[in-house]
Amino acid sequence: MNIDFEWYKVFYYAARELSFTKAAEHLHITQSAVSQAVKNLENSLGVPLFVRRPRKLVLTHEGKELYHYVTQGYRFLKLGEKKIEEMQNISAGEITIGVSDTICKYFLTGHIQKFLVQYPAIKIKIINRTTPGITALLKEGTIDFGIVSLPLADPALDIIDFIEVEDIFVASKKCSILENRLCTLKELAGYPLLLLHKASRTRQNLDAFFDSLKVVISSAIEFESMELLVEFARIGAGIAHVLKESASEYLKKGNLFHIKTKEQLPRRKLGIAVIKGGAVSAATERFLLELGNKN
Repeated sequence: MNIDFEWYKVFYYAARELSFTKAAEHLHITQSAVSQAVKNLENSLGVPLFVRRPRKLVLTHEGKELYHYVTQGYRFLKLGEKKIEEMQNISAGEITIGVSDTICKYFLTGHIQKFLVQYPAIKIKIINRTTPGITALLKEGTIDFGIVSLPLADPALDIIDFIEVEDIFVASKKCSILENRLCTLKELAGYPLLLLHKASRTRQNLDAFFDSLKVVISSAIEFESMELLVEFARIGAGIAHVLKESASEYLKKGNLFHIKTKEQLPRRKLGIAVIKGGAVSAATERFLLELGNKN
């Protein structure tokens, strides 16, 4: 059955007003156009929808039944319009972000808190992934944007510079021989190292840096969580390569110390990744503006 949905719109107003004339006035079309649209709908459905009496329209049984469903459909469409308007005005909607738990904790939480004060009706969903997982979620359409470690070259993505972060080596008093002095990375490589797993961009950047210095490293234990790296360093399981902020509490308490190295570790850049050419919601666009305002 091939039915023009415009006919249903005309039918809705004609049935609501029980007048072709009033329906025409509401729709800003001619009365004959209303009459023709209703006739086309009746012909397509194979039933009469109105009994046409002098100066009055009466819905048939089939017309009443159809009007019941069309009215529900009309209400849903109006609700949809209202919802879209609310989303455009950032009074409704949802933002889904892909980010590692550590970066979220230390660099995103403050932005989220500020945003929710301004837009309390917006729902924010966080999916914890490393950079490879985030790029996969972006391509699947599961998240609106992600915070990724750079460099990242992917033709499907647009990358916006976000912030620079500092990674450091930390250890417990078990390695006190390394405290308060400069040591070489080659010397560090001889200790049990606690590192992120090889698939993470942070680990890949670290391996590339050591390779550039022709220093071979291997991990005693690998983790997917930066928090676990910190914890295992605290209990003396080895020397951990971690985000500086993630170890700050233990560094202040003296449970861990920062191992200073002769070769300065490069600062790590983070970027905001979105699908190239993809449209984002008004809420997401506003949140990205918030992220761009780092002050």
